[in-house]
Amino acid sequence: MEHPLKVYNSLTRKKEDFIPLNPPFAGMYVCGPTVYGDPHLGHARPAITFDVVFRYLQHLGYKVRYVRNITDVGHLENDADEGEDKIEKKAKLDQLEPMEVVQYYTNRYHEFMNRLNVLNPSIEPHASGHIPEQIDMVQKILDNGMAYEAEGSVYFDVEKYSKNYPYGILSGRNVDELLSNTRELDGQSEKKNSADFAIWKKASPTHIMRWKSPWSDGVPGWHMECSAMGAKYLGETFDIHGGGMDLLFPHHESEIAQSMAANGKQPVKYWLHNNMITINGQKMGKSLGNFITLEEFFTGKHVTLEQAYSPMTIRFFILQAHYRGTVDFSNAALQASGKAYERLMKAFDRLDAIVPGAAGEFDVNKLSKDCYEAMNDDLNTPMVIAALFDAVKFINAVADKQTSMSEEQKIALLKIRKEFIEDILGLKHEGLEAASGKGLEDDLMKLIIELRLKFRQDKNFAMSDFVRDELKKAGVELKDTKDGTDWNKN
Repeated sequence: MEHPLKVYNSLTRKKEDFIPLNPPFAGMYVCGPTVYGDPHLGHARPAITFDVVFRYLQHLGYKVRYVRNITDVGHLENDADEGEDKIEKKAKLDQLEPMEVVQYYTNRYHEFMNRLNVLNPSIEPHASGHIPEQIDMVQKILDNGMAYEAEGSVYFDVEKYSKNYPYGILSGRNVDELLSNTRELDGQSEKKNSADFAIWKKASPTHIMRWKSPWSDGVPGWHMECSAMGAKYLGETFDIHGGGMDLLFPHHESEIAQSMAANGKQPVKYWLHNNMITINGQKMGKSLGNFITLEEFFTGKHVTLEQAYSPMTIRFFILQAHYRGTVDFSNAALQASGKAYERLMKAFDRLDAIVPGAAGEFDVNKLSKDCYEAMNDDLNTPMVIAALFDAVKFINAVADKQTSMSEEQKIALLKIRKEFIEDILGLKHEGLEAASGKGLEDDLMKLIIELRLKFRQDKNFAMSDFVRDELKKAGVELKDTKDGTDWNKN
């Protein structure tokens, strides 16, 4: 490829050249949501992170099969082998069929992902729709001697597996220490070691969701769905597996072990993990009770929020941090992101009205090179945004008649707007109503400001002052800055 991409591989703990198994085809699997509640900011980060990966791989010319699953069965409370299924618990609480819960929150997830301008995946399989594939994989693991049946459930034998393959290869866990710390059981557990995990769980008599298997009526273990569906749609070994860092152990570690036990090969070449969104340094999540839903962000209806924030403000906020770094939520940070997003979009909008002339002192080729270098250095979106703001200064200076821009510079900047802002970062116009609190008036104010600018450029200062004074009477104040004109309601 013209632009070689390096990604940080969680498996090897270093940056590596991205070389797909079957170029120009690339397979990517990302763990999607467990659909038992409204999506929150913690759901937005992996969705946006891997949306950018998807977009950039396509931009580089790869044909990407992007698989993002929906977990609708088998994910028990506290990510353990005991307790209620999260979907079933919600269904009982709301007196609904489990699949009613699944459908409602899947639709809600799609709605909010669309508002965040997250592209649809190539395939979106549901765990409940791939029970036969999961049963087949459980049987293969049993046949290979890496699991055992106990009272109708099937458990993965971590100790036996570790004699053949390295358990803990992804998370860095020491299997000998893990086993020695958990060997003493109380005699009531079905497991040989508490480090073992369920790959098939017998359903209790009150369990609503259940499927027939050779061992019992039950459900697959939570980790099994991704191993089975990844192999079905991308092959026994594929290019990229992504998800949040909180899934690294036990979920992704267990996926590796299951696939190795069933197929005898590493399932994934590159493991990519985004870091968490925190509130006051603590991970944001439903289980911790400190999450804010995306709907609450978009409407401002949460006690923590000082205002509503638009979908593109949220997207820009997430892209301003490297995907492997933590992002700590605050109103000040989101408000700053909203202003920066508006500044970026408004500046590049001004390109359309610029009449080219002599070349200005701005190296557009270097800008393009800097953007590619940032993306190729483990998808460094903050550095891309920083480079784009160098162009913002130049565009605003040209639009304000402080310098000039050649035809070649304008064409190159329009290309950068299309490729990096719109196609790769996935930023788009949305009226800016939630970001600025100005509602649909923003489009009209943009037109009025451009008209006033035209009066000033024609030295018709009387009309320029008339527009400003009439707006002030209507409760709107204009503020001229080096980056253009902004407005606020009094």
